[in-house]
Amino acid sequence: MPELPEVETVRRGLVPFVLNKKIVQMIPEPGKCFQGEVENVNAARVVELRRKGKALLIDLDNGYTLMIHLRMTGQLIWRGEEWFAAGHPSKNFTDELPNKQTRVTFVFDEGKLFFNDQRKFGFVKVIPTNEVEKDKFIAELAKEPWEMGVGELYKKCQRHGKSPIKAVLLNQKIIAGLGNIYADESLFYASVHPASLAGSLTEEQVAKILEGACKVMQAAIDSGGSTMATYIRPDGTTGDYLEKFAQVFRREGKECLRCGTIVEKTRCAGRGTHFCPNCQVAPASKMPVEASRRR
Repeated sequence: MPELPEVETVRRGLVPFVLNKKIVQMIPEPGKCFQGEVENVNAARVVELRRKGKALLIDLDNGYTLMIHLRMTGQLIWRGEEWFAAGHPSKNFTDELPNKQTRVTFVFDEGKLFFNDQRKFGFVKVIPTNEVEKDKFIAELAKEPWEMGVGELYKKCQRHGKSPIKAVLLNQKIIAGLGNIYADESLFYASVHPASLAGSLTEEQVAKILEGACKVMQAAIDSGGSTMATYIRPDGTTGDYLEKFAQVFRREGKECLRCGTIVEKTRCAGRGTHFCPNCQVAPASKMPVEASRRR
C-alpha cells in the first residue's frame, strides 16, 4: 500500500503535468471507485495539488476538490508527451490505456490521467473544497510526524498503553502517514522492539521514534518513493528507497547493517514486521500470539 512518502512523490510528480491545466472531460467507470458528480469536474482547471496523510487532494478553480486514495492497488498514470506512473506495480505502467482496470479517466488538452485500481479499494471523490476538512476520512486523521511534538505522542502512547507500539504507529487516528515500511524503519532507528507495549516506553524512546519517522520518511521522499519497481519519475527513473536506505524492511535473513545480527521477520499488529533481535530487544513479557518468527 502506498504510504505518505509515495503519495507525496505522486503529488510532486503530477504537478508539472496537471497544475493550471483544464480537465476537458472526466470519464468514470460505474461503481464504488468514483463518488460525486461529473459536471463538477468537467471544464474545471487544476489550481493546487495537496496531500493530507495518504490522500491526494486536487483543488479545482470552481470550488470543488478531487480526493484520491490509492489504497492497496491504486495507480495514477499520466500519458502525454512524457509519461509518469505511480502506485501499485503492474504492466499498466507501460501497457495501452484505458484497460479493464481503469476506473476513472481525466482528459486534459495535453494528455490523459488514468486512475487504475485492480481490486477497487481506492477511490476518487468529488467534494466542495470548503468541506474537505469536514470529510470523515480527513477529519479523523491525526497530525503527521513533522507536526507532532514528543510530549503529544508520548501521551498518546500512554493512552494506548496496552497496544504494541507497532499498532500505535499504524493507527492514522494517532499519528498520520506511517505505514508498515516506515513503522518498521522508525522502530529500528529508535532501537525499540515492535511488540513493546506503547505504555512501557519512556519519553526519550518516543522522541527517538518520532525523530526516526521524520528522518526515514524524508529520505524516502527525497529518493522518490520506497518501492524500487513501483514509482516512475518523468525522466524514467524509479524510487529507490528500499535499495539505498532501508535498514530492516524486507531484509529478513540478511545481516543487520548496524550490528551484523541476522534480521528477522515476525508478525505484529497484523502485519509482517522486520526487526533486528539484537538492536531491538524483545520485551520481557511474551510476544503476542501472532508473532511467530521466521528467518
